[in-house]
Amino acid sequence: MINKLIQSSSFKRIFIFALIAILIYAMKSMINLILLTFIFTFLMDRLVQFLEKKIPFNRKLIVIISYACIVGLLSYSLVMYLPMIAGEITALIKQLTAFYTTQHDNIVLNYIVSRIEQIQISSYLEQGFTFIVKYFTDISKIGLQILLSLLMSLFFLLEKPRLIEFTKKFRTSKISFIYVEIEFFAHKFVTTFGKVIEAQLIIAVVNCILTTISLWLLDFPQLGGLSIMIFLLGLIPVAGVIISMIPLAIIAYSIGGLIKVLYVGIAIMIIHGIEAYILNPNLMSSKTNLPVFYTFIVLIFSEHFFGIWGLIIGIPVFVFLLDVLEVTENKKV
Repeated sequence: MINKLIQSSSFKRIFIFALIAILIYAMKSMINLILLTFIFTFLMDRLVQFLEKKIPFNRKLIVIISYACIVGLLSYSLVMYLPMIAGEITALIKQLTAFYTTQHDNIVLNYIVSRIEQIQISSYLEQGFTFIVKYFTDISKIGLQILLSLLMSLFFLLEKPRLIEFTKKFRTSKISFIYVEIEFFAHKFVTTFGKVIEAQLIIAVVNCILTTISLWLLDFPQLGGLSIMIFLLGLIPVAGVIISMIPLAIIAYSIGGLIKVLYVGIAIMIIHGIEAYILNPNLMSSKTNLPVFYTFIVLIFSEHFFGIWGLIIGIPVFVFLLDVLEVTENKKV
């Protein structure tokens, strides 16, 4: 019975999946490099495939030109706009701090601020500032990781056909049983995790553009800093919209009172409606249409185990597990 269990395909699959999970956990210090490399490779591969259909050029030439354009745009943006955005983010932090420390005429608002004070939000703010300072201190390390990720993804895409051909040789090797299972998980991972990340990125970009236009029409200050905040929070499913509403509502109240808060709320509701009823159904599969309770549970646990990355990759990883377990939506006839 034990031999039958060991020889069964289900046992092998579970064993290899557990082994992969242990290896990834053992390499957790390299998680930034691994995830950035995968995301860059997946997104750039999709871009190259799209361009190949439109432009009759050599594939390697398209890859090199695409990477040169992306790196050039990033470098130009950093040189030209980073000082301005840094100044806007500093002004934004000062504005939020001034709101928190100022006594207001509104009784309800004072009560909310006092309740926030009782739960010691200042300590959380201090942790947040420490986190930001740490990341700015390690900017050279992060820059090196991004550079290495871009280089690795570039080499992968340049030699993609050869890499695929070489990797297939493991199918007939002495570890073919391991290769078959890894190939199964890799296929599932790319078709679920990769596509969900791509969809989250598209939704975050559209959400950022629409929200920034709305804030510009409402005469909001520091649009550069706000647009970056909205984009980053837009990568977090469901919770990102709720979190972004807090600083936006505070700034709206500071510059225009409750009526401005109402306008911002209406704008965010319209944009969220576009995201929920137009973008999500077209970009996400039915498996990502999770109940809000499940979404928040996944985000809470993934943030605890993976940190900041968990908020972004928590839902894609959960969708990948659902796909592996073949959890499908039951449709009533």
